[in-house]
Amino acid sequence: MSGNDTGAIDLNADLGEGFGRWHLTDDAALLAVVTSANVACGYHAGDAPTMRRVCALAAEHGVAVGAHVAYRDLAGFGRRAMDVPPGELAAETAYQIGALEVFARAAGTRVRYVKPHGALYNRTVRDEEQAAAVAEGVALTGLGLPLLGLPGSRLHEAARRAGLPAVAEAFADRAYTAGGTLVPRREEGAVVSDPGQVVRRSVGIARDGRVTARDGSTVRVRARSLCVHGDTAGARDLAVRVRDGLRAAGVRLEPFA
Repeated sequence: MSGNDTGAIDLNADLGEGFGRWHLTDDAALLAVVTSANVACGYHAGDAPTMRRVCALAAEHGVAVGAHVAYRDLAGFGRRAMDVPPGELAAETAYQIGALEVFARAAGTRVRYVKPHGALYNRTVRDEEQAAAVAEGVALTGLGLPLLGLPGSRLHEAARRAGLPAVAEAFADRAYTAGGTLVPRREEGAVVSDPGQVVRRSVGIARDGRVTARDGSTVRVRARSLCVHGDTAGARDLAVRVRDGLRAAGVRLEPFA
C-alpha cells in the first residue's frame, strides 16, 4: 500500500537559515540532493542576499522554492511561542512570501508553496485562528500557493476554506506521538539522530504510509513530502542516505509543486 496517492515523494529541507555573516545550513550541498527548498524569508532567519543566493541555486538545480514563513523572531530562531494578532500575522505572512517571490522570479523560477516554520508550524496544527491567518496571508498574495503541513492539522482545514491546496508532510528525523503529531523539541528524543533509523522511517512513510511513534505504536502517515532538517549535524550526508534509500526501495522522488 502506497503512503501517498501519486507513488512519488518530495524531499524537502529548510534552507537559507543564515543572517549576515552567520550561516547555519549548507545550502549548496543540500540543493544538490533535495527536490524542494523551504527558504527562510527573514523573520526567523535569512536576509536579502541569502534569499537571492538560495533562489539562484535552487533554480540551477531544478529545486522547487517554498516560502518558509515564521513569527518575527530572529533571536529565538522562530521557535518561541508568540501571540500575534490574526490581521498582523496575515500581513506578515504575505510580506514574507512577496519578498521571496522577487528573488525567485529574478532567478528564473517562482515561489511554488508555503510552509510555516517552528513555533508557527506547531501552533497552526491546533490553533484555528492562527492557521486561518496564515491561509489568509497566502491568499493575499494572489498566487494560489499550496500550504505544506501536517495532515489533519488546522492549517490544512484553513487552506481548504481559503481555496488553497493542502499538501501533507511527514518528518524523517522527528519523533511522532501516538496521535500523529511531532514530539516537542524540548522533550528528550524529539529528534531522531541515527541515520539508519531515519532511512528506515523514510521508506516506511513513503512506501507504506506508516511510522513508529515514540511509544512503539504504529501511526498512519500519508504524506506527499518528506522533510529532512537542514540545520542538523551531517544534514547533507543524511539527506543523501535518505534519497538513496528511497530510490532503492522503488520510491520516485519529485517535487509536489
